[in-house]
Amino acid sequence: MLKKTIRFFIRVVVTFSALGLAALLLPRLITALNAIQRIYPAGEAPARPVAIVFGAGLWRDGSPTPVLRDRVATAAELYFSGRVEKLLMSGDNTTLDYNEPGAMRDYALQLGVPDEAIVLDYAGRRTYDTCYRAKAIFGVKRAILVTQNFHLPRALYICDALYLDAVGVSADRQAYRRSALFVWHIRELFATFTALVDVHILRPLPVLGKYEPIFE
Repeated sequence: MLKKTIRFFIRVVVTFSALGLAALLLPRLITALNAIQRIYPAGEAPARPVAIVFGAGLWRDGSPTPVLRDRVATAAELYFSGRVEKLLMSGDNTTLDYNEPGAMRDYALQLGVPDEAIVLDYAGRRTYDTCYRAKAIFGVKRAILVTQNFHLPRALYICDALYLDAVGVSADRQAYRRSALFVWHIRELFATFTALVDVHILRPLPVLGKYEPIFE
């Protein structure tokens, strides 16, 4: 009797583990297939009015991490090649000591991007928030999303669900550490599942505010 109970318990655990894994892997597969034909190198991207640049963390001194620097540098490349007119830099600024958009702007200025080409979104706390606010606050209808390959499928899927016409440009400008890539990909499994719940079920409202269209 005890052995039967143990075997039954093991089967239940295995079944629920498999279902949980499928629940994480399936959204990732769906978003990857959705994005596969819509991600370009910077030099081949179709022209769009705006590049949306996603935050990616700061060092303790407030400077951009290498991942974030690559995103800003890629967006600057799009601007200098004439593929976009404006750069919408969106990130977290929940405290005075943590200002992702400000750090992104400073680095873009160092790269030679004129200040008038830069628009800052201080409430892009999540990818969902950034995409939602790009349309609802800044009036963006068509955009290039600038981020790394591991993040682009989720970002593109969210924009699709919010009826924002977007393509992606890869900001992978260097070989990142394998350990970091592993962590990012694992994180994306959970973040992508959450994104699908957000856009199809919960539909949460991010922090909003006055309508400030980038183009009149």
